[in-house]
Amino acid sequence: MNDELVKLKKARDEFVAQWGALGTQWGINRTMAQIHALLITAPDPLSTDEVMEDLQISRGNAHTNLKELVAWGLIRTVLRKGERREFFEAEKDVWQMFIIIARERKRREIEPAVNILHKCAEESRGIKTPEGKAFHDQMRQLEEFVGFASKMADRVSSMKHGFAIQMATKLLG
Repeated sequence: MNDELVKLKKARDEFVAQWGALGTQWGINRTMAQIHALLITAPDPLSTDEVMEDLQISRGNAHTNLKELVAWGLIRTVLRKGERREFFEAEKDVWQMFIIIARERKRREIEPAVNILHKCAEESRGIKTPEGKAFHDQMRQLEEFVGFASKMADRVSSMKHGFAIQMATKLLG
């Protein structure tokens, strides 16, 4: 292998490892994030066997995580004429990845949190004790804030990439 290929492999392996570590911070497992990283850096679609070999994971682990990534919409199945195997390619547009991840996190994390806060606020409505009133007020404030943050995330993810960047630049500048 020539020096450039060795350097590229080293950098790619580092990215895959770090993306896997970051994935756990975003609410997905390490292997799922590593597969995603592998596919977003792959020049061509990869088969399950290629994913297994590159990441040194079992067929079951690869299959489960590939299916989950397809369900999220972060990767898609590619069929090749004359091939019986499935191949997978990632969404490579960074803005689209952000939108997909934001949508999935909202569905899996934010909406259940808002539902719990709403339920707790409703169940504590009308409690006359100072503790009950304080609890109710806290639940309402949290519900309001999380709902606001969710609506803001929806607005940002519905914007065109360039416009969102312009808005962020104005806010941060």
